[in-house]
Amino acid sequence: MTNNIVNATRLGRSIAGILSVAAATALAAQTVSDGQQVPGANLNLPGNPTIFGKVDPNIRKPTAIVNDTVLTGTDVDQRMALIVAINDFKLSAEDREVLRGQVVRQLIDETLQIQQAKAKDITVTAPELEQSFNRLAKQRFQQTPDQLRAYLRSVGSSERSLRRQIEGELAWSRLLRKQVEPFINVGEEEVEAIRARLEASKGTEEYSLREIYISATPDRAAEVQAAMTKIVEQIRQGAPFEYFARNFSEATTRAVGGDLGWVRLNMLPDQLQRAATQMQVGQIAGPIEVPGGYSILYLADKRQVLMADPRDAKVALRQLTLPFPPGTTQAQATQRAASFATATQGIRGCGDATKVAQSEKAEVVDNDSVVIRNLPPALQEIILKLNVGQATPPFGSPKDGIRVLIVCGRDDPRGGTVPSAEQIQDGLQQERVNLRAQRMLRDLRRDAVIEYR
Repeated sequence: MTNNIVNATRLGRSIAGILSVAAATALAAQTVSDGQQVPGANLNLPGNPTIFGKVDPNIRKPTAIVNDTVLTGTDVDQRMALIVAINDFKLSAEDREVLRGQVVRQLIDETLQIQQAKAKDITVTAPELEQSFNRLAKQRFQQTPDQLRAYLRSVGSSERSLRRQIEGELAWSRLLRKQVEPFINVGEEEVEAIRARLEASKGTEEYSLREIYISATPDRAAEVQAAMTKIVEQIRQGAPFEYFARNFSEATTRAVGGDLGWVRLNMLPDQLQRAATQMQVGQIAGPIEVPGGYSILYLADKRQVLMADPRDAKVALRQLTLPFPPGTTQAQATQRAASFATATQGIRGCGDATKVAQSEKAEVVDNDSVVIRNLPPALQEIILKLNVGQATPPFGSPKDGIRVLIVCGRDDPRGGTVPSAEQIQDGLQQERVNLRAQRMLRDLRRDAVIEYR
């Protein structure tokens, strides 16, 4: 949808917008924090209950009434269409039903957030929605508002659906600023303790990992392993990791797309430690047998604490894009790409790139402050090896056209320093605001009157 400098979200870190924890496992992702109850711990549930009556969630149609606010089938279909289009999903009929259920839950949460904000005299005005829509069109989609409206209609969504999502996010963030943020406190001793731990761990290697965990009893092990193998195949074909984590993982991290955050290897079970040490950034591993089930790991990033990392360098890039006309076949694209590769191999500097773009009728886009770490992993490795004035090999697809990136300049990173007290305080405060927000939303769900139809 955009010819701008390659968007890491789209090429490798797609977002989706949106089964119980195995208590016996030692996995970090399955641990329960202090003060948090183990699911079912106080319910005195029988170990082998008899179910009286048929329970079939498919009987419930994907529409609902939430505290007298009606969610229609059209609302669900249009939000689904937007998610599928933005993430370029290729979903089976079964996966579509899973996504539909997720969208219904998202719309219910969105409705509850808007309702609670209005109950506290917080509203989002029409001019504010218009301004946010226009800004989103420009910054996220690189389109004019009218172009975005046309795009939404073309994929089966609507401006109304996107505006509703914008309203929910604005209303909820304002509610948190009014009702939560003023009551969050972070002590100076706590901040200084974190700074001391960071200084002591300088040079230690940390891994940014995401995980999908599914429990498996011995009689279900083969079935679970086969299902997770299929998930790995779909992720390798381009499906977002976060989508499967949110819908299938039984770890507590499912709410954040399976994100374990930055961890050291000694914080992980032995099986996951061994897998992580053999992975490159951007790779996926699994299914990995762990106590109580199986896990899938994705290595999003790697770093050394407080040490300069070449991937933190900022580069000025010039991108040449050669779009393909609709209906271009793979064979035609391959032939054109070979010709484009020949023309770009001899580029010697960004000035030379402009001449090549003119001769090849390619589009030119510049970005002077791209952090290498934010590029897709495959491009990170290529850019790290290039000198100023050199170009990448062509990359792309028949749908998106082919592209070449030329390095016009580079600012190498400086050695890492301990974050300031203000930075640590802000991070802790935001973390606690998010935790309080989750509890608020949980309470709203519990108290809501929701009728499915």
